[in-house]
Amino acid sequence: MWNIFKKITLPIGALLFLSLPGFLHAGDDPSIKGNLRENIQTSMNDYINEQTINGRMYLYDALQGDLLKMELVELHDGIVKKGDFYVSCADFTDQDDRVIDVDFLVRRHQNSLITTQAIVHSVDGTKRKYHLEKM
Repeated sequence: MWNIFKKITLPIGALLFLSLPGFLHAGDDPSIKGNLRENIQTSMNDYINEQTINGRMYLYDALQGDLLKMELVELHDGIVKKGDFYVSCADFTDQDDRVIDVDFLVRRHQNSLITTQAIVHSVDGTKRKYHLEKM
């Protein structure tokens, strides 16, 4: 009986464990909607376009001391509020074929939303911590 239990629960547990990081990563605040959501995404997209040269966005990774040369893969739909910033992210691939998840900080200024910075949030699924709530 124990062998049957292990054969059934171990694969299910492993599947749930592997799917958990993706679930946690997909943060989204449903109260951010309509024109606000659209304008945040537009600001982020404009920032990416302004920083892109010949199909690559360049971002210095201070933690690793490398200049990342990244190609956009996908903009994420999720947006959350952290401190004074709205945060949304996008997936890129870099010159070493690593998947780089970049968070974009968007802040309200007068009547507009401005993307102020891009931060490497994860490299090949390994997350980095930063805390905007303290600002």
